[in-house]
Amino acid sequence: MLDARMKGWRRHLSLPGKPDFSWPKLKIALFVDGCFWHGHDCGRNLTPQTNIEEWRGKIKGNRRRDRQVDRELRRRNWSVVRIWECELRKNPRHCLRRIKRIMTIKRNLKGT
Repeated sequence: MLDARMKGWRRHLSLPGKPDFSWPKLKIALFVDGCFWHGHDCGRNLTPQTNIEEWRGKIKGNRRRDRQVDRELRRRNWSVVRIWECELRKNPRHCLRRIKRIMTIKRNLKGT
């Protein structure tokens, strides 16, 4: 298990898109997107076998909503981090470094 030592995170904040984790003081919203539900082309062969057109429409709508949520959060001066489920599985340390890098940037900006 990784000890990320990231403090100040919250869940279930009333924000667009309902981020999986957020750091309100730094205005960082983190989404961990499921490869199937958000249409990631990661090679995991996640093509639906039934109701293909219905699923394509649903996934396309999810991706459109993700873009709208990102725009709205950025309009509110939040940084948006999206991590793919497969990326988190394969390389959790990389994902943590990415989050920590953004946290450092935001802290530095806040201090100026």
